[in-house]
Amino acid sequence: MHMITAEEKLKERIKELTCLYEVTSIIVNCDYDQVEDALKGIMHCLQKAWLFSDAAQVKLTSDQYNIVTTDFPDNPVSLESSVKVFNKKVGEIQVAYPRPKYSEDDFLKEEEKLLRNVCLEVGNLLERKQIKDNEIIIKRKMERADRLGILGEITAGIAHELNTPLANILGFAELLKTRITQDTQASKDVDKIINSAIFSREVVKKLMFFACEMPQQMSLVNIGPIIANAVNLMEPSLKKKKIVHELNLSDQPIFLRVDTIQLTQVIFNLVLNAIYFSPVKGKIKIAVKETDRNIEISITDEGPGIDPKISDRIFEPFYSTKPVGEGSGLGLSVVHGIVKSHKGTIKYRSNKPKGAIFTVDFPKN
Repeated sequence: MHMITAEEKLKERIKELTCLYEVTSIIVNCDYDQVEDALKGIMHCLQKAWLFSDAAQVKLTSDQYNIVTTDFPDNPVSLESSVKVFNKKVGEIQVAYPRPKYSEDDFLKEEEKLLRNVCLEVGNLLERKQIKDNEIIIKRKMERADRLGILGEITAGIAHELNTPLANILGFAELLKTRITQDTQASKDVDKIINSAIFSREVVKKLMFFACEMPQQMSLVNIGPIIANAVNLMEPSLKKKKIVHELNLSDQPIFLRVDTIQLTQVIFNLVLNAIYFSPVKGKIKIAVKETDRNIEISITDEGPGIDPKISDRIFEPFYSTKPVGEGSGLGLSVVHGIVKSHKGTIKYRSNKPKGAIFTVDFPKN
Protein backbone atom coordinates (compact mmCIF):
# COMPACT_ATOMS: atom_id res chain seq x y z
CA MET A 1 0.00 0.00 0.00
CA HIS A 2 1.32 3.43 -0.98
CA MET A 3 1.42 5.87 1.98
CA ILE A 4 0.76 9.41 0.79
CA THR A 5 1.98 12.62 2.38
CA ALA A 6 -0.12 15.66 3.23
CA GLU A 7 1.19 17.38 0.10
CA GLU A 8 0.18 14.40 -2.06
CA LYS A 9 -3.27 14.37 -0.41
CA LEU A 10 -3.72 18.02 -1.36
CA LYS A 11 -2.69 17.27 -4.96
CA GLU A 12 -5.17 14.37 -5.09
CA ARG A 13 -7.95 16.58 -3.75
CA ILE A 14 -7.21 19.15 -6.46
CA LYS A 15 -7.29 16.40 -9.11
CA GLU A 16 -10.65 15.15 -7.81
CA LEU A 17 -12.19 18.65 -7.77
CA THR A 18 -10.78 19.32 -11.24
CA CYS A 19 -12.30 16.04 -12.47
CA LEU A 20 -15.75 16.93 -11.08
CA TYR A 21 -15.55 20.40 -12.62
CA GLU A 22 -14.56 19.00 -16.03
CA VAL A 23 -17.26 16.30 -15.90
CA THR A 24 -19.89 18.92 -15.03
CA SER A 25 -18.66 21.18 -17.86
CA ILE A 26 -18.84 18.32 -20.37
CA ILE A 27 -22.40 17.46 -19.31
CA VAL A 28 -23.62 21.09 -19.32
CA ASN A 29 -22.28 21.65 -22.84
CA CYS A 30 -23.41 18.26 -24.19
CA ASP A 31 -25.86 18.06 -27.10
CA TYR A 32 -28.19 15.08 -26.81
CA ASP A 33 -27.00 13.65 -30.13
CA GLN A 34 -23.39 13.66 -28.85
CA VAL A 35 -23.84 11.77 -25.57
CA GLU A 36 -21.38 9.02 -26.51
CA ASP A 37 -18.63 11.60 -27.17
CA ALA A 38 -19.42 13.23 -23.82
CA LEU A 39 -19.13 9.87 -22.04
CA LYS A 40 -15.75 9.27 -23.68
CA GLY A 41 -14.61 12.66 -22.38
CA ILE A 42 -15.83 11.77 -18.89
CA MET A 43 -13.85 8.50 -18.99
CA HIS A 44 -10.73 10.49 -19.92
CA CYS A 45 -11.32 12.87 -16.97
CA LEU A 46 -11.60 9.92 -14.59
CA GLN A 47 -8.30 8.48 -15.79
CA LYS A 48 -6.49 11.67 -14.87
CA ALA A 49 -8.11 11.92 -11.42
CA TRP A 50 -6.69 8.74 -9.90
CA LEU A 51 -3.60 8.49 -7.71
CA PHE A 52 -1.76 6.36 -10.27
CA SER A 53 -3.21 8.08 -13.31
CA ASP A 54 -0.65 6.62 -15.71
CA ALA A 55 -1.83 3.09 -14.89
CA ALA A 56 -5.57 3.77 -14.40
CA GLN A 57 -8.00 2.45 -17.01
CA VAL A 58 -11.76 3.11 -17.15
CA LYS A 59 -14.74 1.19 -18.51
CA LEU A 60 -18.39 2.20 -18.81
CA THR A 61 -20.91 -0.53 -19.57
CA SER A 62 -24.66 0.08 -19.85
CA ASP A 63 -27.73 -1.04 -21.76
CA GLN A 64 -26.81 1.46 -24.50
CA TYR A 65 -23.09 2.10 -24.26
CA ASN A 66 -19.84 0.17 -23.94
CA ILE A 67 -16.88 2.55 -23.64
CA VAL A 68 -13.43 1.27 -22.65
CA THR A 69 -10.08 3.04 -22.51
CA THR A 70 -7.26 1.65 -24.64
CA ASP A 71 -5.31 -0.64 -22.29
CA PHE A 72 -7.99 -1.92 -19.94
CA PRO A 73 -6.37 -4.93 -18.18
CA ASP A 74 -7.65 -8.49 -17.97
CA ASN A 75 -8.58 -9.61 -14.44
CA PRO A 76 -7.87 -6.16 -12.97
CA VAL A 77 -8.05 -4.82 -9.47
CA SER A 78 -10.86 -2.29 -9.65
CA LEU A 79 -13.41 0.05 -8.12
CA GLU A 80 -16.99 -0.08 -9.46
CA SER A 81 -20.03 2.09 -8.99
CA SER A 82 -23.55 1.77 -10.47
CA VAL A 83 -25.08 4.13 -13.01
CA LYS A 84 -28.80 4.57 -12.34
CA VAL A 85 -31.48 6.09 -14.55
CA PHE A 86 -34.75 6.87 -12.77
CA ASN A 87 -33.53 4.77 -9.80
CA LYS A 88 -32.99 1.73 -12.01
CA LYS A 89 -29.48 0.37 -12.55
CA VAL A 90 -28.60 0.54 -16.25
CA GLY A 91 -24.83 -0.04 -16.00
CA GLU A 92 -21.66 0.73 -14.12
CA ILE A 93 -18.34 2.55 -14.32
CA GLN A 94 -15.20 0.63 -13.42
CA VAL A 95 -11.77 2.14 -12.71
CA ALA A 96 -8.99 -0.47 -12.82
CA TYR A 97 -5.31 -1.07 -12.21
CA PRO A 98 -3.37 -4.07 -13.57
CA ARG A 99 -2.37 -6.91 -11.24
CA PRO A 100 -0.06 -7.79 -9.57
CA LYS A 101 1.58 -4.39 -9.42
CA TYR A 102 -1.48 -2.86 -7.75
CA SER A 103 -3.98 -4.04 -5.15
CA GLU A 104 -7.30 -2.88 -3.64
CA ASP A 105 -5.34 -0.96 -1.00
CA ASP A 106 -4.09 1.42 -3.73
CA PHE A 107 -7.54 2.99 -4.05
CA LEU A 108 -8.29 5.96 -1.83
CA LYS A 109 -11.53 6.51 0.10
CA GLU A 110 -11.88 9.87 -1.64
CA GLU A 111 -11.67 8.10 -5.02
CA GLU A 112 -14.64 5.88 -4.11
CA LYS A 113 -16.67 9.00 -3.32
CA LEU A 114 -15.52 10.67 -6.57
CA LEU A 115 -16.58 7.65 -8.62
CA ARG A 116 -20.03 7.62 -6.98
CA ASN A 117 -20.46 11.33 -7.74
CA VAL A 118 -19.42 10.89 -11.38
CA CYS A 119 -21.81 7.94 -11.75
CA LEU A 120 -24.57 10.15 -10.33
CA GLU A 121 -23.79 12.85 -12.91
CA VAL A 122 -23.71 10.30 -15.76
CA GLY A 123 -27.04 8.89 -14.59
CA ASN A 124 -28.54 12.40 -14.62
CA LEU A 125 -27.23 12.94 -18.17
CA LEU A 126 -28.77 9.66 -19.38
CA GLU A 127 -32.06 10.55 -17.65
CA ARG A 128 -32.22 13.87 -19.50
CA LYS A 129 -31.37 12.16 -22.78
CA GLN A 130 -34.17 9.62 -22.24
CA ILE A 131 -36.65 12.42 -21.49
CA LYS A 132 -35.53 14.26 -24.64
CA ASP A 133 -35.80 11.09 -26.76
CA ASN A 134 -39.33 10.47 -25.45
CA GLU A 135 -40.31 14.06 -26.23
CA ILE A 136 -39.06 13.65 -29.81
CA ILE A 137 -41.00 10.38 -30.23
CA ILE A 138 -44.21 11.95 -28.87
CA LYS A 139 -43.74 15.02 -31.09
CA ARG A 140 -43.30 12.83 -34.18
CA LYS A 141 -46.42 10.83 -33.33
CA MET A 142 -48.43 14.04 -32.90
CA GLU A 143 -47.09 15.47 -36.16
CA ARG A 144 -47.94 12.23 -37.95
CA ALA A 145 -51.45 12.18 -36.47
CA ASP A 146 -51.99 15.82 -37.51
CA ARG A 147 -50.64 15.12 -40.99
CA LEU A 148 -52.86 12.07 -41.46
CA GLY A 149 -55.85 14.00 -40.13
CA ILE A 150 -55.31 16.80 -42.67
CA LEU A 151 -54.78 14.26 -45.45
CA GLY A 152 -58.01 12.54 -44.41
CA GLU A 153 -59.95 15.79 -44.80
CA ILE A 154 -58.31 16.54 -48.17
CA THR A 155 -58.92 13.06 -49.58
CA ALA A 156 -62.54 13.07 -48.38
CA GLY A 157 -63.06 16.32 -50.29
CA ILE A 158 -61.37 14.95 -53.40
CA ALA A 159 -63.45 11.76 -53.25
CA HIS A 160 -66.74 13.69 -53.04
CA GLU A 161 -65.74 16.03 -55.87
CA LEU A 162 -64.81 13.11 -58.15
CA ASN A 163 -67.87 10.98 -57.40
CA THR A 164 -70.38 12.95 -59.49
CA PRO A 165 -68.29 13.38 -62.68
CA LEU A 166 -67.21 9.73 -62.53
CA ALA A 167 -70.83 8.61 -62.21
CA ASN A 168 -71.69 10.77 -65.25
CA ILE A 169 -68.78 9.39 -67.30
CA LEU A 170 -69.72 5.80 -66.47
CA GLY A 171 -73.47 6.35 -67.01
CA PHE A 172 -73.14 8.12 -70.36
CA ALA A 173 -70.48 5.69 -71.59
CA GLU A 174 -72.76 2.73 -70.82
CA LEU A 175 -75.64 4.54 -72.57
CA LEU A 176 -73.41 5.18 -75.57
CA LYS A 177 -72.43 1.50 -75.59
CA THR A 178 -76.08 0.49 -76.11
CA ARG A 179 -76.27 2.71 -79.22
CA ILE A 180 -73.25 1.12 -80.87
CA THR A 181 -74.59 -2.13 -82.30
CA GLN A 182 -71.64 -3.26 -84.38
CA ASP A 183 -68.27 -4.60 -83.11
CA THR A 184 -66.36 -1.55 -84.24
CA GLN A 185 -63.33 0.30 -82.96
CA ALA A 186 -65.74 2.82 -81.44
CA SER A 187 -67.30 0.04 -79.34
CA LYS A 188 -63.85 -1.03 -78.11
CA ASP A 189 -63.00 2.58 -77.25
CA VAL A 190 -66.20 2.93 -75.23
CA ASP A 191 -65.28 -0.27 -73.35
CA LYS A 192 -61.93 1.34 -72.46
CA ILE A 193 -63.76 4.42 -71.15
CA ILE A 194 -66.08 2.25 -69.04
CA ASN A 195 -63.20 0.19 -67.63
CA SER A 196 -61.18 3.31 -66.81
CA ALA A 197 -64.20 4.87 -65.08
CA ILE A 198 -64.77 1.72 -63.02
CA PHE A 199 -61.07 1.68 -62.03
CA SER A 200 -61.24 5.36 -61.06
CA ARG A 201 -64.39 4.71 -59.02
CA GLU A 202 -62.49 2.03 -57.06
CA VAL A 203 -59.70 4.53 -56.34
CA VAL A 204 -62.32 6.97 -55.03
CA LYS A 205 -63.72 4.19 -52.80
CA LYS A 206 -60.25 3.65 -51.38
CA LEU A 207 -59.90 7.37 -50.71
CA MET A 208 -63.20 7.30 -48.86
CA PHE A 209 -62.07 4.27 -46.86
CA PHE A 210 -58.96 6.19 -45.80
CA ALA A 211 -61.03 9.22 -44.85
CA CYS A 212 -63.51 6.98 -42.95
CA GLU A 213 -66.31 8.27 -45.20
CA MET A 214 -67.67 4.82 -46.11
CA PRO A 215 -70.81 3.79 -44.19
CA GLN A 216 -70.07 0.93 -41.81
CA GLN A 217 -72.21 -2.08 -41.03
CA MET A 218 -70.93 -3.04 -37.62
CA SER A 219 -71.91 -6.39 -36.13
CA LEU A 220 -70.58 -8.80 -33.53
CA VAL A 221 -68.95 -11.64 -35.48
CA ASN A 222 -66.46 -14.47 -35.06
CA ILE A 223 -63.48 -13.02 -36.91
CA GLY A 224 -61.61 -16.34 -37.37
CA PRO A 225 -63.52 -17.46 -40.51
CA ILE A 226 -63.38 -13.91 -41.95
CA ILE A 227 -59.58 -13.82 -41.65
CA ALA A 228 -59.25 -17.38 -43.01
CA ASN A 229 -61.45 -16.52 -46.02
CA ALA A 230 -59.48 -13.33 -46.70
CA VAL A 231 -56.22 -15.32 -46.74
CA ASN A 232 -57.78 -18.01 -48.97
CA LEU A 233 -58.63 -15.32 -51.54
CA MET A 234 -54.88 -14.86 -52.05
CA GLU A 235 -54.04 -18.53 -52.52
CA PRO A 236 -53.14 -18.03 -56.23
CA SER A 237 -50.71 -15.20 -55.36
CA LEU A 238 -49.15 -17.29 -52.58
CA LYS A 239 -48.67 -20.26 -54.89
CA LYS A 240 -47.23 -18.09 -57.66
CA LYS A 241 -44.28 -17.13 -55.42
CA LYS A 242 -44.24 -20.52 -53.64
CA ILE A 243 -44.77 -18.73 -50.34
CA VAL A 244 -45.48 -20.78 -47.23
CA HIS A 245 -48.14 -19.17 -45.08
CA GLU A 246 -48.92 -19.98 -41.47
CA LEU A 247 -52.30 -18.99 -40.05
CA ASN A 248 -52.48 -19.12 -36.24
CA LEU A 249 -56.07 -18.90 -35.04
CA SER A 250 -57.55 -19.88 -31.71
CA ASP A 251 -59.69 -23.02 -31.59
CA GLN A 252 -62.25 -20.96 -29.69
CA PRO A 253 -64.35 -18.29 -31.48
CA ILE A 254 -63.03 -14.74 -31.18
CA PHE A 255 -65.88 -12.25 -31.30
CA LEU A 256 -65.39 -8.63 -32.30
CA ARG A 257 -67.75 -5.84 -33.35
CA VAL A 258 -66.51 -4.94 -36.85
CA ASP A 259 -67.57 -4.22 -40.41
CA THR A 260 -66.97 -7.62 -42.05
CA ILE A 261 -66.13 -6.21 -45.49
CA GLN A 262 -63.71 -3.67 -44.04
CA LEU A 263 -61.97 -6.28 -41.88
CA THR A 264 -61.56 -8.44 -44.99
CA GLN A 265 -60.01 -5.46 -46.78
CA VAL A 266 -57.56 -4.89 -43.89
CA ILE A 267 -56.36 -8.51 -43.99
CA PHE A 268 -56.34 -8.59 -47.79
CA ASN A 269 -54.21 -5.43 -48.12
CA LEU A 270 -51.71 -6.40 -45.41
CA VAL A 271 -51.23 -9.95 -46.69
CA LEU A 272 -51.07 -8.73 -50.30
CA ASN A 273 -48.29 -6.33 -49.28
CA ALA A 274 -46.46 -9.14 -47.48
CA ILE A 275 -46.70 -11.34 -50.60
CA TYR A 276 -45.42 -8.56 -52.85
CA PHE A 277 -42.31 -7.91 -50.75
CA SER A 278 -41.63 -11.53 -49.75
CA PRO A 279 -38.88 -13.49 -51.52
CA VAL A 280 -39.78 -16.58 -53.52
CA LYS A 281 -40.34 -19.51 -51.11
CA GLY A 282 -40.54 -17.02 -48.23
CA LYS A 283 -42.78 -17.40 -45.19
CA ILE A 284 -45.72 -15.27 -44.08
CA LYS A 285 -47.33 -15.63 -40.65
CA ILE A 286 -50.81 -14.41 -39.79
CA ALA A 287 -51.56 -14.62 -36.07
CA VAL A 288 -54.55 -13.60 -33.95
CA LYS A 289 -54.29 -13.13 -30.18
CA GLU A 290 -57.02 -12.20 -27.72
CA THR A 291 -56.44 -10.43 -24.41
CA ASP A 292 -58.86 -9.06 -21.83
CA ARG A 293 -58.92 -5.67 -23.54
CA ASN A 294 -58.13 -6.14 -27.21
CA ILE A 295 -57.65 -8.42 -30.19
CA GLU A 296 -54.28 -8.34 -31.93
CA ILE A 297 -53.78 -9.38 -35.55
CA SER A 298 -50.18 -9.57 -36.79
CA ILE A 299 -48.85 -10.19 -40.29
CA THR A 300 -45.15 -11.08 -40.51
CA ASP A 301 -43.06 -11.40 -43.67
CA GLU A 302 -39.41 -12.03 -44.58
CA GLY A 303 -39.02 -9.24 -47.15
CA PRO A 304 -36.55 -6.34 -47.07
CA GLY A 305 -38.49 -4.47 -44.38
CA ILE A 306 -39.03 -0.72 -44.35
CA ASP A 307 -36.30 1.91 -44.21
CA PRO A 308 -36.62 3.72 -40.82
CA LYS A 309 -36.33 7.02 -42.70
CA ILE A 310 -39.70 6.47 -44.40
CA SER A 311 -41.54 4.43 -41.75
CA ASP A 312 -43.50 7.54 -40.65
CA ARG A 313 -44.92 7.97 -44.16
CA ILE A 314 -46.11 4.48 -45.06
CA PHE A 315 -49.73 5.14 -44.02
CA GLU A 316 -50.05 8.32 -46.10
CA PRO A 317 -52.25 8.07 -49.21
CA PHE A 318 -50.39 7.85 -52.53
CA TYR A 319 -47.08 7.12 -50.80
CA SER A 320 -45.62 3.88 -52.16
CA THR A 321 -42.24 2.16 -52.30
CA LYS A 322 -43.40 0.01 -55.22
CA PRO A 323 -42.29 0.87 -58.77
CA VAL A 324 -44.54 3.23 -60.75
CA GLY A 325 -47.49 1.31 -62.15
CA GLU A 326 -47.37 -1.45 -59.54
CA GLY A 327 -49.17 0.27 -56.69
CA SER A 328 -51.50 3.20 -56.09
CA GLY A 329 -50.04 3.98 -52.67
CA LEU A 330 -53.50 3.60 -51.14
CA GLY A 331 -53.30 0.09 -49.62
CA LEU A 332 -51.81 0.95 -46.22
CA SER A 333 -53.64 4.28 -46.02
CA VAL A 334 -56.94 2.44 -46.53
CA VAL A 335 -55.97 -0.03 -43.79
CA HIS A 336 -55.08 2.87 -41.48
CA GLY A 337 -58.42 4.58 -42.16
CA ILE A 338 -60.44 1.42 -41.49
CA VAL A 339 -58.54 0.55 -38.31
CA LYS A 340 -58.85 4.12 -37.03
CA SER A 341 -62.62 4.12 -37.72
CA HIS A 342 -62.85 0.97 -35.55
CA LYS A 343 -60.99 2.88 -32.77
CA GLY A 344 -58.00 0.58 -33.24
CA THR A 345 -54.31 1.13 -33.94
CA ILE A 346 -51.87 -0.20 -36.52
CA LYS A 347 -48.12 -0.32 -35.93
CA TYR A 348 -45.08 -1.42 -37.87
CA ARG A 349 -41.86 -2.91 -36.54
CA SER A 350 -38.92 -4.76 -38.07
CA ASN A 351 -38.82 -8.55 -38.18
CA LYS A 352 -35.59 -10.29 -37.21
CA PRO A 353 -33.32 -11.01 -39.03
CA LYS A 354 -35.26 -9.39 -41.89
CA GLY A 355 -38.76 -8.45 -42.91
CA ALA A 356 -41.71 -6.51 -41.56
CA ILE A 357 -44.36 -7.05 -38.89
CA PHE A 358 -47.65 -5.14 -39.06
CA THR A 359 -49.75 -5.35 -35.91
CA VAL A 360 -53.39 -4.28 -35.75
CA ASP A 361 -55.02 -3.85 -32.32
CA PHE A 362 -58.81 -3.69 -32.10
CA PRO A 363 -60.36 -2.78 -28.73
CA LYS A 364 -63.02 -5.26 -27.60
CA ASN A 365 -65.37 -2.59 -26.29
